[in-house]
Amino acid sequence: MKRYILFFLFISTIAFAQKKTTFPNDFFGKYKGKLNIHNAKGSQVIDMELHLLPTDSVGKYIYTIIYKSEKIDQERKYTLIEKDNAKGSFVIDENNGIIINAFVADNTLYSIFEVQGSLLTTTEHFKDNYVDFEIMYTQKDKVKKTGKNTEEVPEVLSFPVMSVQKARLFKE
Repeated sequence: MKRYILFFLFISTIAFAQKKTTFPNDFFGKYKGKLNIHNAKGSQVIDMELHLLPTDSVGKYIYTIIYKSEKIDQERKYTLIEKDNAKGSFVIDENNGIIINAFVADNTLYSIFEVQGSLLTTTEHFKDNYVDFEIMYTQKDKVKKTGKNTEEVPEVLSFPVMSVQKARLFKE
């Protein structure tokens, strides 16, 4: 009986084992879809692409974001660079002197950065055939301070979400 239980556990483990993936190598490709932009003025939808492609240099990847609409036609050519893949440490080089720290966990690329008084949080969760892309935006001067700034009740800084951009981009 013990052999049957062990055999069942072995088969169950194989049946439910997930495919081990490695970022970014297992997610190279061109992804396309619709970007939904939501803010106080309303909502709009534009075409979007994200390209994650290998280069000839070890640890450097082509990372391009393309926005297309009647009003916007932007191609942002960045370089994704591994600093320490085992620790999830990457940077996004905008190829103009701007370098943004990035972190990868669970095949998701995270970054938080400030530019001209605005805070942006980005998340890109890669799956087998698509990527979920999201940017949240706020302004630093819209901060709300609460709490008592004591050990028991620390001061908390809260920022209103002023804009959200979301897309599910499918691999071509």
